[in-house]
Amino acid sequence: MNRFGKVEQSRPVAIWLFVSAAMVFAMVVIGGITRLTGSGLSITEWQPIMGALPPLNEADWNVAFDKYKAIPQYAVVNADMSLDEFKGIFWWEWFHRLFGRLIGVVFALPFFTFLASRLLPERSFLGRFAMPTRLIWRCALLLVLGGMQGAIGWWMVSSGLSERIDVAPERLTVHLGLALAIFAGLIWTGLEAWNGPETSRSPAGWSRGAAVLLGAVFVQCLLGGLVAGAKAGFIYTDWPLMNGAILAPVDWGQGAVAFLHDPALVQFNHRIWGYLLVLGGTVYAVQAWRWKLAEGLGAAAIIVAASLWMQAALGVVTLVNVVPIWLGGLHQAGAALVLALATANLWLVRRSQPRLFVSDR
Repeated sequence: MNRFGKVEQSRPVAIWLFVSAAMVFAMVVIGGITRLTGSGLSITEWQPIMGALPPLNEADWNVAFDKYKAIPQYAVVNADMSLDEFKGIFWWEWFHRLFGRLIGVVFALPFFTFLASRLLPERSFLGRFAMPTRLIWRCALLLVLGGMQGAIGWWMVSSGLSERIDVAPERLTVHLGLALAIFAGLIWTGLEAWNGPETSRSPAGWSRGAAVLLGAVFVQCLLGGLVAGAKAGFIYTDWPLMNGAILAPVDWGQGAVAFLHDPALVQFNHRIWGYLLVLGGTVYAVQAWRWKLAEGLGAAAIIVAASLWMQAALGVVTLVNVVPIWLGGLHQAGAALVLALATANLWLVRRSQPRLFVSDR
């Protein structure tokens, strides 16, 4: 028996990880649309197994609708909603949960298949699909995080079923943040599976810079989650000012909670961090281009910077148009795309050995 202890890379594993990442990307967009359509609280129970089945007859639909009528959102926001209108929001949330289950199946079944293939003889066809040992723990961690995401999703939904008419912004942000962390982890691990382990590493300065840039992008995504949770994009829709001021009035009586719940403050923070991020990404790209870096790192930095500018412009357009569903979904997709590019950029930087010559020398 050959247990494939020396397998260093696997293209099939990489393809599986990239497919999983694409599905998580789609899930992030679907989640954004679910939120924008006000559908997230339409299913008031968490049934991981039986919940995969939607209502199958009119009686089932009436039961589901009656459960929705029992929560504050119905009484305050949708008291005149018909059963047909309820079905419209129900299907979005049901599809959101179903797609999450599908991601779990698409990730878990191949993972255990790849693990089992390590026990097969070297000449076996399935043996070619063995997972590199160094990636097993990473994929196992991603599997655990994916399972946690379902529980966190319900933790988020439950916050809007009793005393609120929507979910708590901080819980929505945790849910979004974990999805994006899994997304970035899938991309990074997929690149590792495709190319094998590191054989070189760039100077620490470039690695730190790329890591800071990635961290700043992730923070901006979290700040965007707070904006979405507080529905601040529907309140302050002018730019570059906020209702004619640099910072609209903030209810500081909330204390530290204002940084999570106050619509004016969360949007202000999202804007300011966005400006700093675009500036920092631009400086990073200019410096990378000024120095002749190996393996196209200058081009990669410019792509990341360009994506930041495009995402910022899209954010402004989305805001001044009062967040239509298609623009809001596109903006959320853009955030995930920028995160993917920043992740790939850091991965490239860490595996390169830039030849540092100033371009004008």
